[in-house]
Amino acid sequence: MTVCQAVAKRVNKLLQEKNMSQYRLEKNSGIQHGTMNSIMSAKNKGIELNTVMMIARGFKMTLLEFLDDEIFLCEDMEIE
Repeated sequence: MTVCQAVAKRVNKLLQEKNMSQYRLEKNSGIQHGTMNSIMSAKNKGIELNTVMMIARGFKMTLLEFLDDEIFLCEDMEIE
């Protein structure tokens, strides 16, 4: 699994938990629709920290809260 795939899975999980649409997350975070679609399809080769921070803010979370998930503990994670 890549970092981008892990971020996409975490976003999907939080969208379901918070009963939030991708559109609402885009508006809350300030991330453009095309960029969010690229993240969610894990087509990116990498994702920047500031983008992850914007996503976390869109969920009204800190970066640490966003990253506090077992998906990011994967020892085999590919770092692009």
